[in-house]
Amino acid sequence: MTTALRPEQIQAREYFEQKGTRLPAAQVRERVAAALARIEETLAGVSAAAARRRPGAGEWSVHEVVDHLVLTHRPSIDELRDLLAGRRPAGSPIPAGLLSAEPLARPWPDLVAELRRLHAEALGVLAGATDAIPLAARAPIIMVINAREPDGREVPVHWIEELDWKAYAVSAFRLHTLDHRSQIVKALEATRGPA
Repeated sequence: MTTALRPEQIQAREYFEQKGTRLPAAQVRERVAAALARIEETLAGVSAAAARRRPGAGEWSVHEVVDHLVLTHRPSIDELRDLLAGRRPAGSPIPAGLLSAEPLARPWPDLVAELRRLHAEALGVLAGATDAIPLAARAPIIMVINAREPDGREVPVHWIEELDWKAYAVSAFRLHTLDHRSQIVKALEATRGPA
């Protein structure tokens, strides 16, 4: 039995088609590079103390968000390499809520430096991508979006989407990064003390 897609799922698929699969490789690279640069600019000057503050009960600190990005970018780079080589990545999709066992244990400067290194590595992998690379290989990703219920409540919707290398790069390195950048900005605003 198949379940009907929610409007938000249809919109997500259309987005990946229009803003990923159909874009020229050079534009995919530009959009990913802009997103990575944006989060690096946001993190510049954030102190270790500010990064550790939680914006609310059960919410991630900036430090935890960056830990999550480091842990998800590492395997995403390998999966992107597989896709560019025409292979489906082995294993399960990268978990949506991935965190280190002790996310606050790593020194903040080291964590930010690793995020920058991973960004450079991802852009290096994308530098060799051209429009001649076939789009047949697909990688499964766990999609999580907020959807509105008929009663007006907003609920998270999870599903697995299969993406070609262009849509994967846009999802893993642009959308995912920008979504967490917004989370970082909100966390910093919420935890900013009186001037």
